[in-house]
Amino acid sequence: MEVPPKSPDGSEKSPQSKELIPSSTGSTLCISSRSESVWTSAPRSRWDIYHKPLIVVSVGAAVFLFGVVITSLACFLTKHKKVYKMSGPAFLSLGLMLLVCGLVWIPIIRKKQKQRQKSQFLQSLKSFFFNR
Repeated sequence: MEVPPKSPDGSEKSPQSKELIPSSTGSTLCISSRSESVWTSAPRSRWDIYHKPLIVVSVGAAVFLFGVVITSLACFLTKHKKVYKMSGPAFLSLGLMLLVCGLVWIPIIRKKQKQRQKSQFLQSLKSFFFNR
């Protein structure tokens, strides 16, 4: 292995180390950390908070209803009866799974919101008493 040449006074770094880590990297890592953004984030609307589980619930309900239609077609139509009997329950189970996952997700988000409000309150109390 080759060792890069050093300057006589030892103050210069090798050109390889200058390319790897720019000088502003250390300060930007602390600013973009996830824990700090929790305390500085603005309040979000209900749609921003609940849009993902609502989409999952609505897609699950649509797929479940599609499964009900396909399953009922197996009772009334004689042509392609095997296809309807196989695909109907598959859509029923997939839709029910998505529907239940979305419905369980909503209380989890509510609990997280309450915990976040409590921790923000405690953080403000801590900063109030210890910054004096």
